[in-house]
Amino acid sequence: MSELPEHIEALPPLKPVPRLLEGQAALVTGGSSGIGKAVALALGAAGADVAVNYVGRAASAEAVAGQIRSGGTRAIAVQGDVSKEEDVVRVVGEAVAAFGTIDILIANAGLQRDALVADMSLADWQKVIDVNLTGQFLCAQAAVKEFRRRGRRPQVSRALGKIICMSSVHDVIPWAGHANYAASKGGVMLMMKSLAQELAPERIRVNSICPGAIRTPINTEAWETPEAYAALKTLIPAKRIGEPDDIARVAVWLASDEADYIYGINLYVDGGMTLYPGFEGGG
Repeated sequence: MSELPEHIEALPPLKPVPRLLEGQAALVTGGSSGIGKAVALALGAAGADVAVNYVGRAASAEAVAGQIRSGGTRAIAVQGDVSKEEDVVRVVGEAVAAFGTIDILIANAGLQRDALVADMSLADWQKVIDVNLTGQFLCAQAAVKEFRRRGRRPQVSRALGKIICMSSVHDVIPWAGHANYAASKGGVMLMMKSLAQELAPERIRVNSICPGAIRTPINTEAWETPEAYAALKTLIPAKRIGEPDDIARVAVWLASDEADYIYGINLYVDGGMTLYPGFEGGG
C-alpha cells in the first residue's frame, strides 16, 4: 500500500508473522494486489510456499512472488480467470507441479461492477456472480480433488486441507447500489457453510473471512480525503479503517493447526462494522 495520508493515524508495528505453516503450500487467487497480496505475503512469511494467481497484472504478481521467495520459501505467479473452469484446473495443476500439492486455498479473487438496480446491466450482474461466487466454487472444487488425491500428511497438518473463502461484511449487511456484489457474498456464505458441513468428516476445513472497510486501492475514494474518512469512520466502532495485514494475519491463523477445530464460520474482521453502529446511541 501507499504511504498513509496525514489524516489516518499510523498504528504501532506488528510483530513478525509466526511460522505456523512450515512445509505447506498455498494457492491465493487474486494475489497480485490488495488483500490478496497481503495474504500471499503473510502465508510466505509463515513458512508456506505460495502460488500467486492473477488475471491481468503479471508484473505485480511476479513482484509478490519475488518478495515471498526473498523470505526463503518458494513462490510462483500463475495466470488464470477463476470464473473459467479450464483456467482453474490449470492454475491448480501448475501449483501442484511446482510444489507437489497444495494444502491451503485462499479463494480471494473478486470484483465490483456497481450500479443502481434499474441501471445495472445483465452483463455486470453476471460478471460479479461469475467471479465472486462461481469462481470460489470452482476453486474449492479443484482444491478438494487435490486434497483427496494427495491424502493425509499428519506431519504437516492435522487437516487434509484448508479452504478460506474471502467474503465480506456484505454477506449480512445490505448494500444499495451494489446488489450484485452483496448477492455474490451472501451466496459465498451459504456455499461455504454447505461445503464445510459436507467436507468436515474428511478433515477438510472450510471457513470464510469477512473483511469490513480495508484500505486498498479499490476503495480509495472512501479514505483518501479527511472528509471521506470521517464519514467512513461513522460506520466503524473501532474508528479506523482496516489494513490489508489485519486480514492477512487472520488468514494465517485460520489456515494453521491453531484453528484446527474451526469449521464453517464467518469470521468478521471489520472493526465492529457488523455491530450496526447507527444504534450505538440507543437507536
